[in-house]
Amino acid sequence: MITIKSEREIALMRESGRVTSEVLDLIGREIRAGMTTLELDTLAEQFIRDNGGVPSFLNYAPKGDPDVTPYPATLCVSINDEVVHGIPSADRVIQEGDIVSVDCGVFKSGYHGDSARTYMIGAVDARVEKLVNVTKECLMRGIAQAVAGNRLHDISAAVEEHARAHGYSVIENMVGHGIGTELHEEPPVPNYGRKHTGVRLKEGMALAIEPMIAMGRSRNAVCRDDDWVAVTEDGSPSAHFEHTIIVRKGKAEIMTLSGPTRN
Repeated sequence: MITIKSEREIALMRESGRVTSEVLDLIGREIRAGMTTLELDTLAEQFIRDNGGVPSFLNYAPKGDPDVTPYPATLCVSINDEVVHGIPSADRVIQEGDIVSVDCGVFKSGYHGDSARTYMIGAVDARVEKLVNVTKECLMRGIAQAVAGNRLHDISAAVEEHARAHGYSVIENMVGHGIGTELHEEPPVPNYGRKHTGVRLKEGMALAIEPMIAMGRSRNAVCRDDDWVAVTEDGSPSAHFEHTIIVRKGKAEIMTLSGPTRN
């Protein structure tokens, strides 16, 4: 069931969104070649708890799937061909030229915020830099369609059209989602689709929109044996950006904007 958030609930979601964005701001200041992904995770967890929140991802497991090992970390840190759900480790060292996608969720005051950014480490290949920039553009084009009266797949089509116009592939088996008191709520928000289809968007819907775009021909992410980390089928680089938004009339409200641009 898709829930419509009240203004009281939206005010609470602004706070979880603020902390989520500030975690990613912190990561952006600290991330560098030579760090381990576990160091990033430790920084993030400490910041979240110092700000009265709880990591949304830590010990998360999909409902109805008892065979999946709960997620063991605060962040998902995915490097190069890893699409999403990269597990932080003391053995995984970030290298010059990597692209590092960091996904963060914060639970505070009963509501979740969820956001992701892809960071470029030092000198990155120009083709990969373009992928990162286009993926961010895909996110903003999708958000521009998240207004009351539109259809859900207007968001999806905007993401897909921009990615394919640049020769990139959309990862089809990883999608965005509704969000609120639960990290993952209805409806799923795919990154591909046909305009003017899907449920009608109503003011107060809360969505996590998250394009995952690959340089190669991969249309699906393939999970490794650890249940979690998902990589491109062909080993090509992948980028990931995400915002939590509220559907409004005329223009969506972004709950996880960075710094002084925050709503």
